[in-house]
This record gives sequence, structure tokens and C-alpha cells, in this order.
Amino acid sequence: MRRLSASHTTNAPSIGVTAVAGDVILPGSTIGVLGSGQLGRMFAIAARTMGYRVHTLSPEDDTPTGQVADREIRASYADLDAVREFARNVAVVTFEFENVPTATAEAAASVAPVRPTGEVLHITQNRLREKNFLQSIGIPTAPFWPIRSATELSDALRQLNQPAVLKTSAWGYDGKGQVKIANAAADTIADEAEAAWGTLNAGEGVLEGFIDFACEVSVVAARSMSGEFAHFGVVLNTHRNHILDTTVAPAPLESHIADEAVQMSREILQRLGVVGVMVVEFFLTRDDRLLVNELAPRPHNSGHFTFDACLTCQFEQQLRAVCGLPLGSTTMLRPAAMANLLGDLWNDGEPNWAAACAFPNVKLHLYGKTQPRPGRKMGHLTALADTPEQALRDVLAARETLTKR
Repeated sequence: MRRLSASHTTNAPSIGVTAVAGDVILPGSTIGVLGSGQLGRMFAIAARTMGYRVHTLSPEDDTPTGQVADREIRASYADLDAVREFARNVAVVTFEFENVPTATAEAAASVAPVRPTGEVLHITQNRLREKNFLQSIGIPTAPFWPIRSATELSDALRQLNQPAVLKTSAWGYDGKGQVKIANAAADTIADEAEAAWGTLNAGEGVLEGFIDFACEVSVVAARSMSGEFAHFGVVLNTHRNHILDTTVAPAPLESHIADEAVQMSREILQRLGVVGVMVVEFFLTRDDRLLVNELAPRPHNSGHFTFDACLTCQFEQQLRAVCGLPLGSTTMLRPAAMANLLGDLWNDGEPNWAAACAFPNVKLHLYGKTQPRPGRKMGHLTALADTPEQALRDVLAARETLTKR
């Protein structure tokens, strides 16, 4: 690793070798991304715009990230020798998704800086560890119980005495790995617990009290190595079949609620020591209480609108943070709305892209995935307008045209 300072310089580094001024990783250096989906793709686009090179490692090839990276490496995350070799050829390692094994992060960290740290991943990739952390710093969540057997589940359901959701502790996303449990009668709780535990098929779970929320909102924020904090405001999210469907920015919330969400997000990033981007997802209850639902220590689907609507997008912000650069302005140029494009849109053939592109205020983003499947995120549309409400109407109208021939 070659380090540059104001008083001393060395020869220019070759591709894949670090160029650093103090703790700053300079343009021209190579950034390593573990993971290779659409988040890595948009990160690579932002990085290359600023003059960085990008290497990506994942168990697949011809991936969304690999299509735009300088180098795509196909290797298992369990191949720690390959991970260490990958890290030797980059200046810093970051993540495209949080479900990278702890051993993988540790192997990379033995060779190059890893940001955010493996400890942040360790906490946030497990629902029970995540909720225990939030509880320990006084951040409100839905009521929860650790579950390791049908008997523990039955006991917790009796204490809760309300509908609940049983989730796997690890590896769940987009509604996967969870079972909703109705408010069972006392004499049927044991049977329902047995059935739900069998369906989960996991060694450890978390039982959460079901929240009858008014809406779901999130804050995408960033924290730098120096502790600088920046956020993209609070956005309103709607889901369909547990998958994010639309995001509206800014969310139509009273200012004191939005301020509270931002302050809670700041506290979480600070206490975790995050260097990079993190999303904090909230339930807003019908009596205006914010409960943290989930954390994700990387750019997020609900922040995709920033690519078009903000002076600095979430992907550039991640790059700035992990490279030790000052964070960019998050000023929103116009209100915006995002609509996901799932593989279902291909059921009757190629979507009508020209029709959606006929909306002058709508931008199309496709992720380079060749196999559309129901529920698979293939791309998104973003609309900019004078109001968030108009942006949502426009982006939904544009998406509707995709299936019209």
C-alpha cells in the first residue's frame, strides 16, 4: 500500500494499488465491492464517474455490477484465499449487500480496509442481534422475543396475546423467511406454534408483535470516517407482497416526526460507527410513534430516487464515505417518486419501453439482468415533478404503459 502525504510522494500506483492522501483514497484507485447486484452496478457507475476503478467479487458472472466494473471475479464468499487475493488488489472493500459471511469480511479486512466494518454487518445481518442492539441504545422497536423452539414460541405468543410475525434471525429479505401468526385461542396456541415453527425451518427466529401501522418510511443516511452525517430526508414507502413497490420523496409527514426519524437515524449510525451508507426503516404507528423495523448498511431500494433527484446520490455518497472524502450535498433538486420494475412485467413479452420513455419527466433504469422472474427486481422508474404527489402519479402512469401494446 502506497501512502501519499503533503510532504512526500511516490511513483504513481498501478491499477489496483492504493493511492492515499492521509486517510483519503484518491480517484484513480480501485474500489472492491463484495456482491454484484443492482446496488453494486449503480455504485460502480458513480465511482467510475469520479475516476475510480471498480472490482467486484461474487459467486456469479455477467452480473449487474460486473457488466460495468473494470474487473469481475467469480468466487464463493467461502473461498477465503480468493477473497484475500481480491482485497490485495483494491484500496478499500465495501459491500453491495449485507448478507456477506462474517468470515469473508474478516478475510478481506486482513488485507485492506473494509467499510463499513464486518462488525456492522455482523449486527445488521441478524434480526435478533440487530434488535438487541437497538434496544440497548434506547431505540424503539416492535415488541420481540428470541425463539429457538416451538415451546419458546408458544410461551411468547401467550405473553404477547396479539397477532405476530415469526421471522428467521438471519438471511431474510423481501418477505422471505417469515410467517404471520393470528391471535390464537389459548387452547390452540401450542398447535399453531408447532406449525409455524415447522414452516420457518430455522434454528433461531424472532417473534415480533404485529404493528397496525399508518405507513412505512425510511431514512437513507451516510456517515464519514470523521463522523460527518448527511441524510436524504424521510421518504414514504409502499410494499406489494413484501417487496418495495413505490417510494415518494419527501414523505408527507409533520416536521417534528420527520426530524425525529432523522435524529434516530443519526444516533444509530453514530453508535454503530458506520462508515458508508445505511438505511433505517420505520413503522409509523397510528398514534404517531416511530418504531425501527430494519437496518441495512448499504444503499437501499428506497434511495434509488437520489440517482436522479439529488445533487449527490446515495451511491456517490457511499463512495465518498468509504474513500475518506467529504460527504456531498444531499439537496433534492425536485420532488420525486420511484416505482420498482419486477420480472412480472415480462409475462407477456418485452415491456413497452418506448411508451414509458414518452414521459419527459420519467427516467428508466434497468439492471442488466437477463432472466426476468416474478418478484425479481429488474429495474425501476423515477419521476421528478413539482410535487411528490404528481411525481407518484406520473411514475405509476409510466409503469402502467409498459404492459400496453
